[in-house]
Amino acid sequence: MKASVPRLKNNPNARTAAVHALYQVIVKGRSLSSVLPEMVETLKPSERPLMQELTYGVLRFAPRLEVLVCLLLERPLKAKDRALHCLLMLGLYQLAYMRVPAHAIVSETVAVAAQLDKAWAKGVVNGVLRSFQRDMETLNYRADQDEVADSAHPAWLLAAIKSSWPDDREQIILANNARAPMSLRVNIVSTTREDYLEQLAGADIAASPIIHTVSGLQLEAPADVSALPGFDNGQASVQDGAAQQAALLMGLEPGQRILDACAAPGGKTAHILETMTSMGDVSPDVSALDVSGRRLERVRQNLSRLQLRANLITGDATEPDAWWDGETYDRILLDAPCSATGVVRRHPDIKVLRKAEDIALLAAQQTRMLNALWPLLTPGGLLLYATCSILPDENAEVVKAFMATCVDAQEEELNMRFGRQCQPGWQILTGEQGMDGFYYAKLRKH
Repeated sequence: MKASVPRLKNNPNARTAAVHALYQVIVKGRSLSSVLPEMVETLKPSERPLMQELTYGVLRFAPRLEVLVCLLLERPLKAKDRALHCLLMLGLYQLAYMRVPAHAIVSETVAVAAQLDKAWAKGVVNGVLRSFQRDMETLNYRADQDEVADSAHPAWLLAAIKSSWPDDREQIILANNARAPMSLRVNIVSTTREDYLEQLAGADIAASPIIHTVSGLQLEAPADVSALPGFDNGQASVQDGAAQQAALLMGLEPGQRILDACAAPGGKTAHILETMTSMGDVSPDVSALDVSGRRLERVRQNLSRLQLRANLITGDATEPDAWWDGETYDRILLDAPCSATGVVRRHPDIKVLRKAEDIALLAAQQTRMLNALWPLLTPGGLLLYATCSILPDENAEVVKAFMATCVDAQEEELNMRFGRQCQPGWQILTGEQGMDGFYYAKLRKH
């Protein structure tokens, strides 16, 4: 029997909305980024932080929570009761990871069962949570014997990390399970990093420069963007330090014609424009391409806030004949669709949604994009290949295979001062210098 979709009643609280969000991700396979905004809108502002903490937290530790649920249930739940399964994971997450009185967690979680039209299950929820509370040490020990539960990573991803980065396995797992820091990119067209640091201090927001960036800052604690000085008029943007490397690596100069392929949501496009403008290019020739018109609208909105302009193109990077005007580009940034295994800490739903078989499909798509975009590059020009993946199958292996078949492509050395060199390209692992996991390779056309 198919899982029955829980109904969201009027005026839901944080826990009820969190279960609905988890159901949409875990059972329906939707991304958290698409689910969260619509769930947040159903809540009072005071309920939203808890709802987001619960949703992110459960997904962050979902592989472990799944094992604990199985250990605690006398028999598996029926398929139609998958919402109840999400509720049990929610309750266990609170007991295991949140500093909330246990009696409040149990009573509030039991109450959600009735709000999900599953009043019959209140006893089940109460029993599971009380059992965990009573036997927590033993149950955690049993879970620790399971590699998936111990690492809170799905088996396929755990195996891929161990195979790709055996000496860095523990560091990557710890970084993936941690809360990501909030990082900013200061708009050097309108202010300086030093001046913006002073503005933040004046707003009682502690921050420090991100080394190996020109204008990056890391906040001591996350803050709502509405609290950031000058955010609405474009003085700063939210962007991780690893993503800020893209514009630095492209060898940008005034007068160049530039394509940012797969541009949404537009952070790198904006950084390119800010960099070009700061060099004195009063009208940078930058095109932002994305296959989704809806996602491209986000690029337009972000550029508008920063008072920047680009040529926005809705089109498929693998089919340039449908959108290219025939004039070559001096620089191309291909921030290719990937497994996003370098940003699991920001998108914990990756642990639930991504599958081992996805990697080969993504690598094939990345290869098609490289092959399709390379003819659009001017001789002597540079293409920067980037992913937010830590898996070689999407990174060095893709670039190596492309170079083997493309006689006029030559790797340019990156000489980055952190991360590690690959053959070819450069890899930043999740957590290095506090940054996200990212891969870069720079190819010159001869």
